[in-house]
Amino acid sequence: QFAKPNENSADYPDMAKEAGQKALADAGIPYSAVEQACVGYVYGDSTCGQRAIYHGLGLTGIPIVNVNNNCATGSTALFMARQLVEGGLADCVLALGFERMAKGSLSSGFSDRTNPMDKHLEIMINKYGLASAPVAPQMFANAGKEHMEKYGTNPEYFAKIAWKNHSHSTNNPYSQFQKEYTLDEVLHSRKIFDFLTVLQCCPTSNGAAAAILASEEFVKKHKLQPKAVEILAQVMATDYPSTFEENSCMKMVGYDMTKKAAEKCFEKAGLKPADVDVIELHDCFSVNEFITYEALGLCPEGKACELIDRGDNTYGGKWVINPSGGLISKGHPLGATG
Repeated sequence: QFAKPNENSADYPDMAKEAGQKALADAGIPYSAVEQACVGYVYGDSTCGQRAIYHGLGLTGIPIVNVNNNCATGSTALFMARQLVEGGLADCVLALGFERMAKGSLSSGFSDRTNPMDKHLEIMINKYGLASAPVAPQMFANAGKEHMEKYGTNPEYFAKIAWKNHSHSTNNPYSQFQKEYTLDEVLHSRKIFDFLTVLQCCPTSNGAAAAILASEEFVKKHKLQPKAVEILAQVMATDYPSTFEENSCMKMVGYDMTKKAAEKCFEKAGLKPADVDVIELHDCFSVNEFITYEALGLCPEGKACELIDRGDNTYGGKWVINPSGGLISKGHPLGATG
């Protein structure tokens, strides 16, 4: 269960234990079959991964690698685990992620050294300036502003995405929010920055998630074929020069790396966007889901509004996008999601 942070929240070893044990039970294998573990979290001291696994799952002496990659932490743990299996270095690896967050907007932990976002923020400041509001919503709202200036986009479309995700979340028993809102409620909820309202922003959350990654031989040996989900392709990308050279807030928040990663992924899988039925994407803010439609090639650039008008992002349309409710509703514990 992803939940709002409060003083009585379960601590991370308990959350990790529940997610880890449930993943092992689902796979029908003992922890002793796991050869390595990749554990993701952002808010915690070094080696929380070891503490999370030792007394909840077991002390088998395996390598445990801690992963801290901000909003990509969960997928990075999965990426590492998959590479270990794909590269033939292990037959069974656990990817585990958890987060115990503080209330309110994210803030920087260190004030005496270079902020890793400094060069990204320079682009936004050059273009739109810096307001006394939380930085992350400013970055994404300004990416939305750029889309509005470029294509005449009505900001109501960003709200329509949050409305859709809150509606989807009613089907997800693990989601932090399970309430359906009207479009009007989304549009008129508390303002966070510019047109971005609180119901268009992902909340801080506590939660955990786990996955078992295994080679084909391992799956066959343990007769897990009926349970196995094959990873056809997984691609990870970081920034390209265009992020910093084109004075674009959309590119500053990751448009180009999303586009390149998606292109490589479809190429590897031998598929195209039209072949896909269900999409889970990173909707930290409604704007990011909106521009990601275009980056993933679901529609031409500047045409995401038409995709939304057709209902192609929900049940009955071309794709069901964020059936979980997305980060906006299910919550965003970084290690367990991104």
